[in-house]
Amino acid sequence: MATGLREGMADIARQGLLQTQEAKLETRNKKNSLYIGIPKEISFQENRIALTPLSVALLVNNGHRVVLETGAGTAANFSDTEYAEQGAKIAYDKKEVFDADILMKIAPPTMEEIEMMHKGQTLISSLQTGTLKQDYLKALMHKKINALCFENLRDEGNILSVVRAMSEIVGSTSILIAAEYLSNVTGGKGLMLGGFTGVPPTEIVILGAGTVGEYAARTALALGAEVKVFDSSIYRLRRLQNNLGSRVFTSVMQPIVLNKAIVTCDVVIGAIRASHGRSPCVVMEETVARMKPHSVVIDVSIDQGGCFETSEVTNHTNPVFRKYDVIHYCVPNIASRVPRTASYALTNIFAPILLDIGEYGGLVNMVWNNPGIREALYIYQGNCTNKDLADMFNLPFKNLELLVVSNQ
Repeated sequence: MATGLREGMADIARQGLLQTQEAKLETRNKKNSLYIGIPKEISFQENRIALTPLSVALLVNNGHRVVLETGAGTAANFSDTEYAEQGAKIAYDKKEVFDADILMKIAPPTMEEIEMMHKGQTLISSLQTGTLKQDYLKALMHKKINALCFENLRDEGNILSVVRAMSEIVGSTSILIAAEYLSNVTGGKGLMLGGFTGVPPTEIVILGAGTVGEYAARTALALGAEVKVFDSSIYRLRRLQNNLGSRVFTSVMQPIVLNKAIVTCDVVIGAIRASHGRSPCVVMEETVARMKPHSVVIDVSIDQGGCFETSEVTNHTNPVFRKYDVIHYCVPNIASRVPRTASYALTNIFAPILLDIGEYGGLVNMVWNNPGIREALYIYQGNCTNKDLADMFNLPFKNLELLVVSNQ
């Protein structure tokens, strides 16, 4: 009888454990489900989109909901049908998209879009500090938004993952643009970029040995061009040579050597980035005036002011102008010229982050466990957690780690 009693008690205990586990699992699934909104970009000539249809399928298969504003992927050649087939809901009212818990954007939201956002929402977008205004930050803080700047996202190797990906695309694309404007079709000198047996190779000068410069050099060398790279840092020049795995002409910014290379080359690519403020102007107007007729200048640094004295901002509709019979291409956001490729690169970064937010049970746990995300978060629950932004606009600064701990 005692044995039967023990067995009965054991059965009751087992049932209790099973019931507890079942209840926990149900709560966890509910907690981990994300509601993600993708509005259509309205910024001038912003053609990229944060998530591709296949990434939407991945998120939906993991129990998350995705709502997409109609036409959001059109500029990157993704149709509403492709997204709908992968499980996204297509919304014809922008307000429906802004009801989502997480907003995925490329450009920062406008003030009108911030009005549609709700308290506690998470925003993942660029920040574009060059055009940032205090009113924008205050509006997000007033709404108690959690805002992440994807330019500051770092991966496991402490690399700025989005900046690196876009720089690789821009570097390679700049050479393809140069090839286009060297051809006769666009009024160039009728050269094929590169070289082959019996014909001298095209001469290309690259200013800057960062990621853009490296990938520009890599693409130009692959096409058979003669490449010269200038930078003020010996370390960056040495790293570029090591990464390319081949010897390439490199030099520090010696004015005499630099000017001689520029006036005799066919293409100059300006890829000098400034860590703060305006990019340095290293090529003066008199040097450009001495360049060969129909030469091509591509100023990748134009979004920071440009590194050629003759540069003026252009756009994808009217991308070039001539000065001293030199073709100038000065379009900011070159990645939007190849938006489908750029969108694939972005979605490879954003989709795993969204999955991790779901796995960790929300943004708070994700922030606590991922230093790369922590650095990208500049507003948390309406508090400014980025010291540089707080100092820039004289806003109260709150330490993110202390905020997170207090909310545990």
